[in-house]
Parts: sequence; C-alpha cells; structure tokens
Amino acid sequence: LPFFQANSFILGPLTIQVWGMLVSLGIVAGLLLSCHLAKKHFLSTNVLLDMAIWALIAGFIGGRLFFVWFYALDYFLNNHLDILKFWQGGASSLGGFFGAMIAIWIFAKKRHFSFKELLPYLDIGIVGLWLGWGIGRLGCFFIHDHPGRLSDFFLTVNFPDGARYDMGLYDSFLGFAIFIIFILLFKYLTRKKWGLVTVLSAGLYAMARFMLDFLRATDLPASDLRYFYLTPAQWGSIFVLAGILTLLLFWNKIVSTKEKTHGKFP
Repeated sequence: LPFFQANSFILGPLTIQVWGMLVSLGIVAGLLLSCHLAKKHFLSTNVLLDMAIWALIAGFIGGRLFFVWFYALDYFLNNHLDILKFWQGGASSLGGFFGAMIAIWIFAKKRHFSFKELLPYLDIGIVGLWLGWGIGRLGCFFIHDHPGRLSDFFLTVNFPDGARYDMGLYDSFLGFAIFIIFILLFKYLTRKKWGLVTVLSAGLYAMARFMLDFLRATDLPASDLRYFYLTPAQWGSIFVLAGILTLLLFWNKIVSTKEKTHGKFP
C-alpha cells in the first residue's frame, strides 16, 4: 500500500487532529449503536451512558499509566511532568481496557448492581466498543504511529525505509471483524445467555492481539519493549485470557450469587 500521512487538516480557524477526530467519531458511533440496542432490549440508556462515561475516563487514564510504566518508564522517571502531557501521544490500548474494567466494577458497586444485572449492559456496550475500535484505530493508520516489521506481504505499507506491516491498520480490521461477527451473533448469543458476547468477543480480541503483536517492529528506536520476548500487550492478553477462563469455570456460581440489593435504575 502507498505511504501517506495525514496528521491534521485546517478547517476554518481550527486545526483538526486526524487521530483525535477518528477516535471521537468511533466513541460517538459506538455509543449511538449501544443506545439503540439498549432501547431495543428495554434497558436504560441512562445507565448505559453513565457506565460509558466512567469507562471512557478510566480507560484514558489507564491507557496513559500503562504506557508510562511499561513502555517508557526510564524517560518519565526523569520527566515527571510529561506524564500529564497526554496530548503529546503515548497510550496503551490494553491499559485502557484494564482501566475501563476497574471503573465498571466500581460503578456496579456504587449503583448496587449484581453481576447478573450488569451483563446485558456489558454485552450491549462491548458491541459498540468494537465498532468504535475499528473506526478509532483508523486514526493510528492515518498517522502511522505503529509500524511493524519489514515484509513483502501485500497488505504492508511502503514506509520511507521499506515496506512494513502497519499495526494500526490491522487492529482496525480486527475491530471491524469482531464487530461484524458479534452483531450478527448478538441475538443468538443473548438468547442463550447474557454475557457470552462480552466474554467471547474479548477472548477473540485477546487471542488475535497476542498473535498480531509478533508483527511489531523490533528494529526501530521507538520499538515496543519486550519482557521475556513478549510485548506488554501480549502479557496483557495472556492475563485477559486467564481471567476469562477463570470466569467461565466459575460462571454459574458467580451469576447465581444473590445480593441483598438490586440495581438502582433511574
């Protein structure tokens, strides 16, 4: 594929950042879809939007902290204030997922939702997430901030130093593919059991992401650090898969746990 870079463009008095624009479009598209599904299944859109705000804020914070700790700790130890300069770039998608998971857990505790009550909102929210992920990751492709290894594969990008995999493009493809699969299976899976869409789609992403990260560049100054030959994202994927396996093993016990209080719906 030909190399091109679109970092920003001018719109009247404004300078629009392409990455930020596509991430924002992805968030909006995902929320609109999730709200549509919530209404269709007679769930509260207010609860869904409240949960999404918690997840988004914590996701950005978790993504930044994960990047600081696992990708550039030596730099930030000597440049403490730069940790706050998130507009300069630097965030981890897996860190964002973990941050969002913690926020949703706190949200459920504060609103007194049982695990069983939360499952429909998770399924509806995660379908919107994968749509937004596909759109947002196109921003990474347009600015080419995740170059991969050199290769002659037909879907490489002709970077100035040679043809390379573009991880932003592949992660976008992955997001769209998971969205299409689970929007088609949504009715079938939710009729069987709420929560399957979340567990299966998250597991699929973690497995695919683990494999994709072997394509990341190792020969560039900004190449991802490796810990025992694996990237932080690969270790995070292993952690996610272990968590999903544990959840599946104890699914009935967790879902059937009775709580004294129930979710407070507006």
